[in-house]
Amino acid sequence: MTESSFQHAPAHSRPAGEPLRMMAVHAHPDDESSKGAATMARYVSEGIEVMVVTCTGGEAGSILNPAMDRPEVLENMTEIRREEMARAAKILGVHHRWLGFVDSGLPEGDPPPPLPSGCFAVTPLAESVAALVAEIREFRPQVLVTYDENGGYPHPDHIRCHEVSMAAFEEAADPDKHPEAGEPWQVLKVYYSHGFSKAKMTKFHEALLANNLESPYGEWLAKWDPDRADVLERVTTQVRCADQFEVRDEALKAHATQIDPTSRWFAVPLHLQQELWPTEEYELAKSLVDSTLPEDDLFAGIRDKV
Repeated sequence: MTESSFQHAPAHSRPAGEPLRMMAVHAHPDDESSKGAATMARYVSEGIEVMVVTCTGGEAGSILNPAMDRPEVLENMTEIRREEMARAAKILGVHHRWLGFVDSGLPEGDPPPPLPSGCFAVTPLAESVAALVAEIREFRPQVLVTYDENGGYPHPDHIRCHEVSMAAFEEAADPDKHPEAGEPWQVLKVYYSHGFSKAKMTKFHEALLANNLESPYGEWLAKWDPDRADVLERVTTQVRCADQFEVRDEALKAHATQIDPTSRWFAVPLHLQQELWPTEEYELAKSLVDSTLPEDDLFAGIRDKV
């Protein structure tokens, strides 16, 4: 899709009429559609500018949808995943940028093999931070969304995405850092996105059984470590976005190599999701504005300042 041009502004300048902007930083194409997509679609519908930055091209991804498991797809995975990302961005109505690094893959084995040379997770942090700082200074978001220190799950690219995002948040506002990347810009709030919690999974599981529907969550719940904390304990912000769940699902399906439309992603009927859990969850990690917790808006404390 066509990307807009953005003028630079000083680090602490918020001119009258400055548009609200949100940037979501993700590790791979499809992450943006499985983590916070309905929130982004809601904000786009309100006229807020949203940009997704994808750190890697997803080159190491497997074909997870049996219908797409064909030799010609596997041979052209890089190109196909770029096309899928473009379709998803168009569906969500977001701007999109590739940060340009190579997918690290998910090492398997005991001990796991070393990560490939030159991949995102082993690229010097200064290089990847500089690339994200340039994107932040050009787009000028007030809100940045990324992963927590565990990456949401321990994929090396997700953990690196967290490290890069948090360093770029600091350095984008520092006039002594990266002078070649444009004028400094101060992001006002940083959030970690949080996905499935045990409480959410349990609610869906019980609702499916009560409606005489098959639940894919029983085995998952049975194996849940009782000492594992629910992510809801960290959540500070729940954004109501049920009206955009259908858009989220269409964006997910755009990633046809990764998303099987018959999988558990779509096990819970849309009307039950909207009724039982109409929000997406976030943790406020950094804030330079005052807002009262818990929140229902990523721009709480910002709207009256911009």
